[in-house]
Amino acid sequence: MITEVRVKNCFSFNKEVVFSLKADMRYKKFASNVNTVGNFNVLKTAGIYGSNNAGKTNVIRCILAIWSVLVNRGCAASNNLFSGNPVVELGITFIFEGREFEYDFSYNTLTHEYIYEYFCEIFKDLYSNERKETWLLKDVVNNKFEAADEKLRDMAGIVARNNILMYLLDTSQFEHMDEMKRILTGFASKIDIVDMNNIPLQKTIDILKNKNSICEKMVNFIKNADLYMDNYFFADPKEIKIEQFGGDMRPQENVLNIPDQLLEQIRLTSVYKGVPVPSLLFDSTGTKKIAALASYIIEALENGRILIIDELDSSIHFKLTRAIVNMFNNELNDKAQMIFTVHDINLMDCKKMFRKEQIWFVHKDEEGVYLYSLAEFTAQDGVRDTTDIIEKYRKGALGALPDPELINSLLEIRGEGGANE
Repeated sequence: MITEVRVKNCFSFNKEVVFSLKADMRYKKFASNVNTVGNFNVLKTAGIYGSNNAGKTNVIRCILAIWSVLVNRGCAASNNLFSGNPVVELGITFIFEGREFEYDFSYNTLTHEYIYEYFCEIFKDLYSNERKETWLLKDVVNNKFEAADEKLRDMAGIVARNNILMYLLDTSQFEHMDEMKRILTGFASKIDIVDMNNIPLQKTIDILKNKNSICEKMVNFIKNADLYMDNYFFADPKEIKIEQFGGDMRPQENVLNIPDQLLEQIRLTSVYKGVPVPSLLFDSTGTKKIAALASYIIEALENGRILIIDELDSSIHFKLTRAIVNMFNNELNDKAQMIFTVHDINLMDCKKMFRKEQIWFVHKDEEGVYLYSLAEFTAQDGVRDTTDIIEKYRKGALGALPDPELINSLLEIRGEGGANE
């Protein structure tokens, strides 16, 4: 599980921002929303709010950039356009196999070099005192190099910089480096990042085709999300007779990675009142997205994965998004985590759903982009457990709210119209 993400000079973020999923156990409300691993308390979910183009998606992109580096796909990050500094700084703290680790790196986007790396294990006692044990420190700028493996220390000056260290060496020769690689790649392998405006159907198709252990649970999830659906399955090609339906058989949207493997996707079948129909052609956009998302949700809950979703509420009813979040917050979930961006203020509910530290905001102004939690607002700011957070947000008291001036466009249109009359 992710406990913290650190970002500096990356995408829209210039100054350092910290996105934390550490639970503040001084507050006992919604204890089921917290997963306790040893002495570490981690939030099961976190939602990120903000106006369009404020930077919500960039939080997801920063996590994606970290993931890309850890799985050896390169650094998919760009520096802030207005900083004049080419060096991107990213870091993540996470729980893996019951232990907490921290990994940070700096990447020069001009020279394509990794000029800083730091990896450590974090130990925390019963009194919340933390101690860090450094496994690796590579600081090219300040000419510092530390390594838990003694044989590795003498190699600092001769190792290339075009990748992170664990992909430049034969790690089997270094005990700690080899274990560090196993931890980082193992953690990264548990992350799924989904864009609800371009969500792939392939995972759902593969599960239905292979009928693996979570197939029935996934189908039940889809059926439970749409109370009028009898069944959902991957049909035999002989059962598909598109011509009987007539009309234009092209899908209505291109947000589900539809162009590729269309013949397989057309075999996804929904059953209503005993009548099977091709889901891709007849179901609503929201139902198709739920079918695509179902595999990620069930697999996350079943296998303890980290699911990161951009625009969770896209084309989905607010009661359904609420139900999905509640699945992860439920006490029956003791290993999965979900991070999501959202616009739907119905989810901003600290009376029935969320702890304050689970709600985050991205605010943008002329000076920059800011990331902060609702937990930063105190009773002195008028934010208590009994406060109507939705109303506070609507009134702009929490920031991260757009202020459109579209009336000016209407006035311009009316002015042009008057001139033409």
